[in-house]
Amino acid sequence: MSNDKVENLSMHALPSLPYADNALEPIISANTIGFHYGKHHKGYVDNLNKLITGTKFASMQLDKIIIATAGKAEKTAIFNNAAQIWNHTFYWNSLRPRDAGELPAVLKEKIETSFETLDACKKELAAAAMAQFGSGWVWLVQDGDKLKVVRTGNADVPMSKDMKPLLTIDVWEHAYYLDYQNRRADYVKAVLDNLINWNFAAKNLSKQQTERSQAMSG
Repeated sequence: MSNDKVENLSMHALPSLPYADNALEPIISANTIGFHYGKHHKGYVDNLNKLITGTKFASMQLDKIIIATAGKAEKTAIFNNAAQIWNHTFYWNSLRPRDAGELPAVLKEKIETSFETLDACKKELAAAAMAQFGSGWVWLVQDGDKLKVVRTGNADVPMSKDMKPLLTIDVWEHAYYLDYQNRRADYVKAVLDNLINWNFAAKNLSKQQTERSQAMSG
């Protein structure tokens, strides 16, 4: 097999959306999804593949690339594109087109321990979204035994600070400007009230708890 074929096999692909491009309407339009997913997200994939071709990163998994390049000035371009692929994939999965029903018990208990109520958690997420100056992300993370709301600028990710992300909201302007113009607060409120995939957050929480238990027993 030629080196070109080996490199092609290891290149990253644009992950499929977990729903149709119009599934989040009227909160997020198909037009926004078309640009956000079809242009921005795809652009990060294309850029990363160009940057890592012929390097040691070409055969590495996405999360490994992120950890290996985080905080290294000479690897900023690789980090930014790899992290933005990961962040966007996580964001699409943090949203769902239909009512998820009751909050999963494993997540409900943690939210009430950490924030007292789901409403208090949502208010903290909204406040963090508005406090983020410029482009970035707002996250619900597990940090030790507690859940926290944190924000990161540009392409930064919580796992580089050893926090485990459960869900995220994209607050880059391209995430909302076609639908909400400069009304970031309206976009964030609409997402929190209608689109958050709490089941996805619960699955991530359960996964983190399992991994912690295995690490402690090992």
